[in-house]
Amino acid sequence: MALLDLFVLASLPVVKVLLITAIGSVLALECIDILGENARHHLNKVLFYVFNPSLVAGNLVKTVTFESFITLWFMPVNILMTFIIGSVLGCIIVKAAGVRNNLKGLVIGACSAGNLGGMLIILVPAMCKEKGNPFGETHVCETYALSYASLSLAIGAIYLWLYVYNIVRVSVGEAAGETDADKEPLIPSTADHGLITSEEYNPVNSSSTSLMIPIVPGQISLASRVIHFLRTLLLEKINIKAVFAPSTIAAYLVIHRDAAIPTVTIIVGANLLQGLKGTGIQRRVVIGIVIARYIILPLSGILIVNGAIQVGFVPPNNKLFVFLLLLQHAMPPAMNLGTMMQLFGAGKSECSVIMLWTYASAPVFLTLWSTIFLWIVT
Repeated sequence: MALLDLFVLASLPVVKVLLITAIGSVLALECIDILGENARHHLNKVLFYVFNPSLVAGNLVKTVTFESFITLWFMPVNILMTFIIGSVLGCIIVKAAGVRNNLKGLVIGACSAGNLGGMLIILVPAMCKEKGNPFGETHVCETYALSYASLSLAIGAIYLWLYVYNIVRVSVGEAAGETDADKEPLIPSTADHGLITSEEYNPVNSSSTSLMIPIVPGQISLASRVIHFLRTLLLEKINIKAVFAPSTIAAYLVIHRDAAIPTVTIIVGANLLQGLKGTGIQRRVVIGIVIARYIILPLSGILIVNGAIQVGFVPPNNKLFVFLLLLQHAMPPAMNLGTMMQLFGAGKSECSVIMLWTYASAPVFLTLWSTIFLWIVT
C-alpha cells in the first residue's frame, strides 16, 4: 500500500474517536452543564463498578478461548514492558521536575499506563472496516481484532488496578500524612461533621453494612423507615434468583458492555474541557509525559516487538497481532487514570491538564505511529 493510503487508513478511526470525545466536551460546557463535576463523579463510579467489568467479561467470553490465549501469550509480556519502561520514565520526570508528593503517582501512572482497552477496541476493528486494509477480509479481521483488543483490555486493566492504583493511593496517602496504608478513597469517617452511620441509630439489625447518612434534625426516623423498606423490598419482595438468572445476567452484560466505550470516551471529552481551567502542574512535566508516551515508548516498542519476532515469540505472518502489539506502545494515558483521581478526590485538576494535552496530541502522534506500524507489518 502507498504511504498516503496507509495514512488515510490510520487517521479515519482516530477522527471517529475525536468526534465522540467532542460530544463529551460540549456536554460539559457551563451553558449546558449536563456533565458537570458531580455528574462526572457519579458516572465515573458507574463506569468503574458496572460498565468496565461488563466490557471485559462480555468481550472475553465472546472472543477469547484458552487455545487463542496460548497463541497470544506474549501480549501480557509486551504490556508489562510498557508499564516497566513507562514507570522508569515517570520516575525520571518526577525527580527531574521535583513533582509534589501528591502528584507522583499521577505522573508515573500517566507514563506507564496506556489506553489499552477502549481506544484499541475502537481503532483496530475500525481499521478492519476500511477499504484496502492489509489484514484480510473485513469480518475475519474484525473478529480477531476484537479478540486481541479485548484481551489487551483485560490484561491492561489488571496491571492498571493492581499497580497504578496502589501507586496513586500511596502517593496521595503520603502527601496527606496518612499512616493507615489500607485506607480506602472517599470513604467518610463517622467522626466527620454532620455524618453518622446507620448502626448508630438504626434499630433494624445494627450488624448490617453501615450506610453514611447526613444528620438532618427530625428526619432520623424517616431514614430508618426508608432503610427498613429497602431491606424488606430486597430480601422479601424481589425474587433474587430470577433477577440473577443466567439469561438476565447475560442481558445485563451485553447492555452494559455496549455502553462502556461511548461512556468512557464522552467522560474523557468532559475531563479534557476541565483541563483548560486546570492549574498546578508544571509545563515541563506535561512535555515530559508527552515525550515519554509518544516518542520513547513507541521507539522502544518497535525494538521489543521486532526482537520477539526474531526469537520466534511472535509469529511474523500474523500482521494484525503484530500491529496491535506495536500500537500498545503508542497509546495515550489510560482514561481510567482520571477515574482513579476522581475516586481519591486528589489531583483532579492536574490530571485534567495532563489528559488535555496528551489527548490533544494523540491525533497527530497516533496517526503518525499507526502509519509507521502499518508500513512495518506490510
